[in-house]
Amino acid sequence: MQVWNLSELFWAATLVEMKQGYLYQGEAQKFVCLICGQQLGRGEVFPYEGKFYDAEKRMELHVQEEHGSVFEYLLQLDKKYTGLTEVQRDLLARFHQGQSDAEIARQSGNSASTVRNHRFLLRERQKQAKVLLAVMELLEERGVKGEKLVDIHRTATMVDERYAVTEAERDKILQAYFKQGTNGPLERFPTKEKRKIVVLRQIMNRFQAQRDYTEKEVNAILKAAHDDYVTLRRYLIEYGFMDRVQDGSRYWVKE
Repeated sequence: MQVWNLSELFWAATLVEMKQGYLYQGEAQKFVCLICGQQLGRGEVFPYEGKFYDAEKRMELHVQEEHGSVFEYLLQLDKKYTGLTEVQRDLLARFHQGQSDAEIARQSGNSASTVRNHRFLLRERQKQAKVLLAVMELLEERGVKGEKLVDIHRTATMVDERYAVTEAERDKILQAYFKQGTNGPLERFPTKEKRKIVVLRQIMNRFQAQRDYTEKEVNAILKAAHDDYVTLRRYLIEYGFMDRVQDGSRYWVKE
């Protein structure tokens, strides 16, 4: 199975692809789920509940069956990506359920006019987002892209200037810290945050998505990169690259 950076696929997806929860990766001729990375080859036929479906239809069913509503998935993304407050998320969820302004007001303890005001403000933000999207796409069509920035991983626990890294900067950092190649050991663990994030992201390529690891397995993989594997493991959790159960018996790649 081909491996892609799921965060990069997610942020590179069109609005239509993001809404449907999957995209078609033409080079590999596969449909890829933007939520979990599941892949289905174009031209193949897949059985499901006594029937056979082509790859795209089966992917639609996969998204529905495994992830439920794409609306709900997008809505629960961190505020740094949606820009939505808890109140706004709650209201959007209620709008999606078909509740009227009066019903929402009654259940939330607000007035109907307050609910209508929130709806108005969200519509205004939608207009602003459309204009910004159009402006940015027009810039790209003219080839005015500037230095390409490295995409932020979707599960980042904080987003600030530390993530403002160009691809050229990333490559320079990796060359400095992995002198034997990116699959080799670290020369040293960086102290500067921007470099730290670049190094940690590279180390995450040594783990497979959609599988569980024991703490012993995680330690073995990290020790091949740096003697202080405990520090690496802590930062991978802290920065949202990995997650684990509370007792540390199971680890996995966050996507």
